[in-house]
Amino acid sequence: MATESWMVIVNPKAGSGRGLKDWPVISNLMYNSGLKFTCVFTEHKFHAIELTVNAINKGYRHIVAVGGDGTIHEVVNGIFIQKTVPTTDIFLAVIPTGTGNDWIRMYGISTTYSEAVEALVQKRTVLQDVGKVEFFETRVPHVRYMANVAGLGFDAVVNLKYNNLKDQGKYGKGLYLRSTFNTLLKYRNNHFDIIADGETFYSGQVFSGAVGIGRFNGGGMQQTPNAAIDDGLLDLTVITDMSKLKVMRNFKLLYSGKIYTLPEVLFKQCRTIEIHTEPETRIEIDGEAVGTSPFRFALVPKSIKVVVGSSYRM
Repeated sequence: MATESWMVIVNPKAGSGRGLKDWPVISNLMYNSGLKFTCVFTEHKFHAIELTVNAINKGYRHIVAVGGDGTIHEVVNGIFIQKTVPTTDIFLAVIPTGTGNDWIRMYGISTTYSEAVEALVQKRTVLQDVGKVEFFETRVPHVRYMANVAGLGFDAVVNLKYNNLKDQGKYGKGLYLRSTFNTLLKYRNNHFDIIADGETFYSGQVFSGAVGIGRFNGGGMQQTPNAAIDDGLLDLTVITDMSKLKVMRNFKLLYSGKIYTLPEVLFKQCRTIEIHTEPETRIEIDGEAVGTSPFRFALVPKSIKVVVGSSYRM
């Protein structure tokens, strides 16, 4: 039987341990706001997926992710893995305690806990598109659901290095930039064959690529600056054979939303994408390094119900 109570899934390691440290403050705000809730803590990678599935099977239809983009990614995948109810029956809310917090930038969700909790009380929602991503891991096919942005080529290698550093206990807002410039020194471009909506879009050398439902990744970068969360389209950005020197000179364009002013950057909006690479290249989805090529993207329109912040304009 369904309950109106919120299931709060807390990642205690999010934001260099802020998820655990700040939970007493967050829970007190929720309690004083009159919200009914149950709390569970993640204990390992992918645990939030399991906890989400279990919560929905037990009758919870309101899920709060207390964490960063990786926690949101796992909760979204749990919502899609479960088969008890349609995905649109679930309310997904976020109280951000992560480092990058890219997904929430689209929804006016505040990093101030009192304002984030107030959004739960108001419970204003929008339906968001989601991307279904097929890839390989140790030659075995896998599927993940993408709520924000997937990075290919250089971007995916940077993400892998960044996550490895975090696994070693290293944190800090400059960690992603450090990973970026360390990767740039050794990185080599790869050959991509890209098919969009059944037609060849590009074949040639690629430095980096991104496929987005959302606009922001990597701590505020805009690799897919024109993306809209509910337009029924995937946004594809391809940075072709750009020199490392030009990449460094124009790095600020990733943050300004003007990446498409560069002639080496290609853009396409579509519903399906197939990508084959030579040699094999990596992919990251919503900030999580997950596997290797070939890749296939498909759109699942308006399939997640998101609780937005008070400043979000419908």
